[in-house]
Amino acid sequence: MNQPLKKLLDAGKYLVVLGLSGFLMWYALKDIDFDLLKAQLSQTNFYWLGLSLSIALSGFLSRAYRWKMQLEPLGQKITFVNTYHAMMIGYLANLVLPRMGEVFRCSVLKRSSNIPIQASFGTVITERLIDMVMLLLLMGIAFLVEFERLHAYFLGLLTDRYNSAQQNSSIIYVVVGVAVAGILGLIIMLVFFLNNLRQNKFYQKIEGLAKGFLNGIFSIARLENKPVFIGHTLFIWLTYYLMGYLSFFALPATADLSPMAAFAVLVIGSLGMSVPVQGGIGVFHMMVTNTLLLYGVAKEAGMAFALINHTSQTLMVVLLGGISFIISLSKKNAPKPVLTIATPPNDSRG
Repeated sequence: MNQPLKKLLDAGKYLVVLGLSGFLMWYALKDIDFDLLKAQLSQTNFYWLGLSLSIALSGFLSRAYRWKMQLEPLGQKITFVNTYHAMMIGYLANLVLPRMGEVFRCSVLKRSSNIPIQASFGTVITERLIDMVMLLLLMGIAFLVEFERLHAYFLGLLTDRYNSAQQNSSIIYVVVGVAVAGILGLIIMLVFFLNNLRQNKFYQKIEGLAKGFLNGIFSIARLENKPVFIGHTLFIWLTYYLMGYLSFFALPATADLSPMAAFAVLVIGSLGMSVPVQGGIGVFHMMVTNTLLLYGVAKEAGMAFALINHTSQTLMVVLLGGISFIISLSKKNAPKPVLTIATPPNDSRG
């Protein structure tokens, strides 16, 4: 593929996702009374917002240290500082195109610490799987303690999805049938031509990459101090919870909400952030606003909370990620990382 066409396709990917984010944000705001929303935002207490962001910073540091622990069994020497900067640059890249930061931070780490990209990306996949398990666990706890509210919320979502699936059932069956046939065909081809494939240089290269990738994934089994790793995982999710709970006090309309309301916002907001759009824009706002409705918070007040919570965290990522990017550029004898658009797989949360 020639360079102009590749650049055009890359720009097209960015514009499509940006357009989707814009549409979702419009959809989230379309029924909002902007005068009431402005009145809610004008009452923001920035002390509590600042305290929430300080908790967020501690979560970033803990996540960077946890990632360093995953990388250490790979054998290469790596510092906490390099791990932190690579992670924050990745978060910044995620604001350009969803989930591209997962690959980009591994590329930055390759330049700063010589960690093979496929191996470090394996650790990122493991990290996301752990976060997914944590989110599912928290969802289960939330259902147990807030069943009446959350049952109605999720039942409405599932009913809408089920009705949509029924209307398009024939298309779904065709897509699933083609996918199953394709997978079976690929397996049959691999069985019959495996010996020939092993002699192919391209296959050998892919096999080497896969081994490095799996080495990164299973590096968690070789951790030197597993209790510390578990402690950091619990602390990271505690910071997510505290960020939301402390943000409640930033608005009069949410200041009296219970700790369990913050727990519900954590779970539903995390689901919103996992949707593959820039920073969960629009989806996070809708889901958090609708969750707060269950606790008697007016739609405009709920949207005001979602806006200040999401915007403050996004600005913090831009600031810290920008600083890390500048530091990465200024390091001597290190190749300058170039922001390129890629399309890595999805994950659970930021």
